[in-house]
Amino acid sequence: MNHLFRECPVSKSVWEELSFSEFLKASHMEFIQWLTWAFEQTTPSQCRVFCCALWAFWGDRNKRVHEKVSRSGKETKNFINSYILELNGIEEKIPKVLPEVKRWKHPPSQFVKINFDAAYDGNLCQSAVGIVARDREGTVLLSYSAIHQQVESAFAAEAIACRAATQIGIDMQWPKLIIEGDALSIIKKCRSRSKDKSMIGAYIHDIQQLLAKIKRCWFEHIPRTTNSLAHILATETLKGKGEIYLIESVPEYAEYLKEKEKEGELD
Repeated sequence: MNHLFRECPVSKSVWEELSFSEFLKASHMEFIQWLTWAFEQTTPSQCRVFCCALWAFWGDRNKRVHEKVSRSGKETKNFINSYILELNGIEEKIPKVLPEVKRWKHPPSQFVKINFDAAYDGNLCQSAVGIVARDREGTVLLSYSAIHQQVESAFAAEAIACRAATQIGIDMQWPKLIIEGDALSIIKKCRSRSKDKSMIGAYIHDIQQLLAKIKRCWFEHIPRTTNSLAHILATETLKGKGEIYLIESVPEYAEYLKEKEKEGELD
């Protein structure tokens, strides 16, 4: 490695052409130490050139060994500069589009939306459920969290949370529900009418049985970023903040998120 990247006359000439000759003076360092040190000395744009040079040296070495083809230091330097220019040109052509910020959506009129999430501790085989129900205006109707023991996996934890959300909808006698979570596999299983034969099949079966007691209900998948309120209820409960069952309110630690999500998008 030392010979190829630091001692080879061709490599030395390329480093000098690229204005990295100072790096060759640190000959007392082992290769890995030198590499780390070099990265620390460079700006992002210099680091790009430096890494491209390392890649070019290695490619030249492979061509010499396997194809018996070699190129001069000047040719290697020109290749590196051309490649960097090409990369820069590609970046300039990429449109600078700001990512769309997704927000929690208010449910349609007469529907209650129940968001669920789970937090899981694999060492203790313990999970926490976080649930929040809201109406068309985004007003919190109920918030709930609970600890469950002897939970075998994070998937099971999410299924338990989804089952709890469905049960709460029935207990509160809300006839039209949207049950929302960020666990895509759970949402897909709940939408399916076929028997689930996975390790969490029992939980999915329970949910499918509960659906017969609800007038209208569908399941929606959302990103974690739009499920923040249910998420914080689950995580804080698992951390030891205590289980909750609150009507028309949330714990103090979740107040800010409650107000933030209430500003969400109208469906």
